[in-house]
Amino acid sequence: MSLFAGLPRKKHPPVHLWNPAFCGDIDMRIARDGTWHYMGSPIGRPALVQLFAGILKREGDAYFLVTPVEKVGIRVEDAPFQAVELEATGRGRDQVLTFRTSVDDTVIAGPEHPIRVTTDASGAPAPYIEVRAGLEARINRPVFYQLVELGQDDSGEMAVWSKGVRFPLGRFDA
Repeated sequence: MSLFAGLPRKKHPPVHLWNPAFCGDIDMRIARDGTWHYMGSPIGRPALVQLFAGILKREGDAYFLVTPVEKVGIRVEDAPFQAVELEATGRGRDQVLTFRTSVDDTVIAGPEHPIRVTTDASGAPAPYIEVRAGLEARINRPVFYQLVELGQDDSGEMAVWSKGVRFPLGRFDA
């Protein structure tokens, strides 16, 4: 049975089509660990975080909450979401990797939702998956370790497959 079998597929508003007037910045921040804060305090209601996540838009390196009539800027320290669970089905090129995010979105890695791995300031891997319209989820450490366990070593480079696409995870040379 699928880990994500009972989860409904969320339908988000078409914020990528909305281009309202900019109304200024608000004191909202998404911390590196995925915690949403308003006026310095964490937002404790998951339903409220999910509501805000549904109207989040990225333009270049800037993030905004948008409605059809207004747009306000917020700060995002790293990525707005965290990938917190992974389910893998199949093997090799036929493998399918399904992620659940910190705001309960599910996303299947593939051509429309690529995985990328960079390095952070300490030189550690910093893995991400695109969730929608330029918005990414940082793949948390336990989930990244699952990916590495699923990976195949191709001449010193670890990689995983999902929906027929190969995603490099990094070089692991001696």
